[in-house]
Amino acid sequence: MLAKLEYDKGTIIVKGDVHIPFGVYDDRSKCYRVFAYRYRDIINYLNLSGIEYQDEVLSPIPVPFFDAEIELRDYQEEAVQSWMVDRRGVIVLPTGAGKTYVALEIIRQLNVPSLIVVPTLDLLDQWMEKLSIFGDVGEFSGRKKEMRAITVSTYDSAYINAERLGNKFMLLVFDEVHHLPSESFRMIAEMSAAPYRLGLTATMERDDNLHSLLPELVGGKVYELKPEDIAGKYLAPYTIRRIVVPLNEDEKREYETKSTKFREYLRKKGIRLTSPDDFRKVVMRTGFDREAYEALKSWEEARKIAYNSKNKLKALKKILEKHRKDKIIVFTRYNDLVYLISRAFLIPPITYKTDQSERKEIFRNFKKGIYRAIVSSQVLDEGVDVPDANVGVIMSGTGSSREYIQRLGRILRPSGKKAILYELISAETSEASVSRRRRKGLSNSSVR
Repeated sequence: MLAKLEYDKGTIIVKGDVHIPFGVYDDRSKCYRVFAYRYRDIINYLNLSGIEYQDEVLSPIPVPFFDAEIELRDYQEEAVQSWMVDRRGVIVLPTGAGKTYVALEIIRQLNVPSLIVVPTLDLLDQWMEKLSIFGDVGEFSGRKKEMRAITVSTYDSAYINAERLGNKFMLLVFDEVHHLPSESFRMIAEMSAAPYRLGLTATMERDDNLHSLLPELVGGKVYELKPEDIAGKYLAPYTIRRIVVPLNEDEKREYETKSTKFREYLRKKGIRLTSPDDFRKVVMRTGFDREAYEALKSWEEARKIAYNSKNKLKALKKILEKHRKDKIIVFTRYNDLVYLISRAFLIPPITYKTDQSERKEIFRNFKKGIYRAIVSSQVLDEGVDVPDANVGVIMSGTGSSREYIQRLGRILRPSGKKAILYELISAETSEASVSRRRRKGLSNSSVR
């Protein structure tokens, strides 16, 4: 009995008189068809069953010898060793801890065709620069469509071209792997036959719990460190200071009016908000329920009052004055507050509207110390190489632990100074519970 394995449009077809327990029998082709990511499982099954087979699945890009010297820290070596046991899995390291170098060492050791998938073009450019130690690197994005032994792609381009890329690489590296389980992006992993898979992130968890798909798509968590595990040795020691700021009387009245309207809608409809899914259900109702739309609009306006309070600006002014000799990043959730702070304190703003050349110029001047502070919305939370800073100020944010850890990571690169992350919270508002949710991934030992 001889089986034959072929790659076909993101799947593997198994021809011959053979049964594949996790496959689906295709009556038209008279063979089993399996998502390509089960390739390694198919091979293991056939080997254990003593079934002879002809394997024509992979058509890998020829690989030169990846000769490079990569110096790793002790925990990076531990991460590599943990991953190499099964050659699958997710490595969780804080922002600034050098996840890229872990991947470089794994690529060097395996010496197989490798596809690195990243969320943004900024990150793509950063990876290509780091990977240049191995020679010519391909870019597979909206700008170029190159395939080399080592290729870097965005999630968008890899998803659109999943069938084309699916049997060309033996190692997949998913940077910011928490993006992968989304309904579209997971097809990158499902339609690839690559037997070796590495996920990198600062936090695996997603609010929608889709991170539960990662063990099947990439492998389970094989190594994890939190910021406090390496702060003081490889990252700057840090303190988190929560400052509770009262709303002024006008803001307090308006906040209460807006938030009450939202709460009354929930009570009227018998809705309890016990999870992010419950809130998403309210959002879905706005499509057919005008009252839901008005209630949600009021809730959003209430949150903006809390996020943008005048007393927060006064507190920020004191922090900026106190840290005149430090490098400061101010984080906000909304762009209108970015521009308000920029105008009030003459701080360069960075938002999604800031073009690449202007952003680079701001970073260059920030690194030189010409600018002592920058202010940004969520565009600095992920995938941007930010010059060293030692003070962060969170004016507003979501309840995401990932966002919080990434913002903390922006100020943890060693600078000879202790890092301080200020968190400004409007008193007697929903911000208190949002703050508790986002800090759940950190030890409380550094919070004051």
